Amino acid sequence: MKRIKELYDGDRPREKLAAKGPKALKNEELIAVLLGSGVRGKDVRKLAKEIALLLDGEFETLTLEKLLAIHGLGKAKASQILAAVELSKRYPACGSHKITSSGEAYELLKPYAGKNREHFLAVTLDGASRLIETRVVTIGILNQSLVHPREVFADAIADRAAGIIVAHNHPSGTPEPSRADIQITNRLAEVGRLVGIELLDHLILTKTGYYSFADAGLL
Repeated sequence: MKRIKELYDGDRPREKLAAKGPKALKNEELIAVLLGSGVRGKDVRKLAKEIALLLDGEFETLTLEKLLAIHGLGKAKASQILAAVELSKRYPACGSHKITSSGEAYELLKPYAGKNREHFLAVTLDGASRLIETRVVTIGILNQSLVHPREVFADAIADRAAGIIVAHNHPSGTPEPSRADIQITNRLAEVGRLVGIELLDHLILTKTGYYSFADAGLL
């Protein structure tokens, strides 16, 4: 794993925050900004990931003692994290609809599942998996010429999104991906890595269910 100083400027949490805003940062990146530096034998990225893992399970019951149980985390940095968590509780975010699973994404996009023409959709998310926007990218037969990465990622870049979920419906009612579906997914995932916006999932929607590329281990 690269250390912060070994990353390109655009990948460093502080520089990324300045360029794209805090919503573009993942949870561990925001924690890394708060920490500022790592500790002996543990760089700031590793330390931030350990703290993020603790927050996932202990956010509401977090204490200074639980933070101090993380090897290498001192009282000063632990206090900073605890103070930030308390502030977030006192100033709850508006519109905090989170999408953390394929099932939740399907429920959001279910109104498009029964369309008699293929709709290709893009859902943008911030670094905390909160919904930013849902958009129809194209309507028509799905192929690589209609679904161009620039059309998919242009709004995601404008949204300063950290991640994106794409989806399209199969009017035939069968959720299995076609060869074109797989090719498009691979292409979008590659472009996402280049622009720094992760393709989190590609769903194929039907009236009776869905297929998730992420759940199938294809992302």
